[in-house]
Amino acid sequence: MDARKPLARLSAMVGILPEYFDVRGRRHATPAATRRALLTAMGIDVSTPERIAAAIAERELRPWRRALEPVAVVAARAPWVRLALPDARNREELEWHLTLEDGSEHRARFRPAELAPLETGQIDGTGYTAWQLELGSNIVPGYHRLAVAGADGEFAAQTLIVAPGACYLPAAVADSGRIWGPAVQLYAVRSERNWGIGDFTDLRVLLDHWAGQGADIVGINPVHALFPHNPEHASPYSASSRLFLNVLYLDVEAIADFHESDAARAMLRAPEFQMRLDGLRATDMVDYAGVAALKLPMLEMLYQHFREWHLGPGSERAKAFRAYQAREGERLHRQALFEALQEHFHNQDPAIWGWPAWPEPFRHPEAPEVRGFEAEMQGRIDFFAYLQWQSDLQLGAVGWRSLELGLGVGLYLDLAVSVDGGGAEAWANQEFYAIGAGVGAPPDLFNQNGQDWGLPPFVPERLREAGYAPFIATLRHSMQHAGALRLDHVMGLMRQYWVPSGASPAQGAYVRYPFADLLGILALESQRNRCMVVGEDLGT
Repeated sequence: MDARKPLARLSAMVGILPEYFDVRGRRHATPAATRRALLTAMGIDVSTPERIAAAIAERELRPWRRALEPVAVVAARAPWVRLALPDARNREELEWHLTLEDGSEHRARFRPAELAPLETGQIDGTGYTAWQLELGSNIVPGYHRLAVAGADGEFAAQTLIVAPGACYLPAAVADSGRIWGPAVQLYAVRSERNWGIGDFTDLRVLLDHWAGQGADIVGINPVHALFPHNPEHASPYSASSRLFLNVLYLDVEAIADFHESDAARAMLRAPEFQMRLDGLRATDMVDYAGVAALKLPMLEMLYQHFREWHLGPGSERAKAFRAYQAREGERLHRQALFEALQEHFHNQDPAIWGWPAWPEPFRHPEAPEVRGFEAEMQGRIDFFAYLQWQSDLQLGAVGWRSLELGLGVGLYLDLAVSVDGGGAEAWANQEFYAIGAGVGAPPDLFNQNGQDWGLPPFVPERLREAGYAPFIATLRHSMQHAGALRLDHVMGLMRQYWVPSGASPAQGAYVRYPFADLLGILALESQRNRCMVVGEDLGT
């Protein structure tokens, strides 16, 4: 057998496209070396023909070995799911049980043989049939749980995501279709009061100003979390995490602890401090390192005040902080834990740029060494969580202000296409990212050499196995304070161009994503957050 055929089959099964056509209409076939590199980046062992064959066999049998897929994304009107059963159960009386988010329940008894068949399969001589299990009509959109049970109890369950038919559209756009407002790079905003970089208070002032001019929308660059240990790593599209915020945008003087701390106010009034502030405000370019050198020590002072006067006594503000931590859960904890670890190792060796350069035992969040660090450094972890809490409060206040002002859309935020491979999100969710590849673009009229943005993409197969949880979390965090969200490189919902690490962009290939599922989830989160979606149309 031609060894290339199994490799091509496995590639097709996981979404690696066999070819693409460039802007001139020329066909580009995906080379075998690229297929191997991208399959490896997905965590699939292709080192021998036997292992390629095993990976193919596992994926062929997977749809029959489980009655329900981990997740199904369906339309609200007349939803149905695929139910795979051994033929021995075709005439057995079963029950499906749907538990909605609000706790209400729907159930019905059925016999598989009375359903519409979709396809048949076989495992070790046993016949299987996949049936179309219909669930009634007009189930409310949301994240529900579907289970199937027989006489011996429940034997299959899945997350059922019921999607609305469209994303949210504000009345201001739906009625006339024409609104206007400025697009602003927040870091470049100058004011008499900021510390050399635009901040969340400046953004609130911008809303007031432009609302007064009749604008309905104010757009800004991504404000994702970056790298406090390396403020010069400043690209808003190369985020440490898209789930949290860039703490350099904090207005230090707007934090409640600043007004309670005599020491912090005295530091601000000191002539030397004021001289440094004047210098930062006067530069032509943003001095990120200079801004961080003033803001971060002051933020540490405010946190120590908060720790002494609020966390210790258990004040109302302490309860609000703990409530924020509980709400954000493990994702916030891992973000703060990453920041503490990166700071620790960077202080030991300034060449340590991210988690792939950490000592090997610390490169996975579940490692015993990480747990030991966590127990020892809880106060430092809380510091980084405190910074995110304050950032969320300040950006949230901007979102509320847009509602108070009656803007037709309000704050227009920007979602980067992926994250930096050395940052917090990639460390915390390594199983979901193809660390050995980067999102980019093939050679085209815009860039004759192609592009590799160096940002690891989601692995489509693993994303689906996780019930799309990482994608859902990204949308929720980005939409919660926004009236509109721009999706950078929106074509990535359907396909992304992956470049293997160490290869040129011309050696990449497109990888297919579950577009209908992602679009349904996008519509659901858009409606829930009352957030309009705008897609950037760059791409071959």
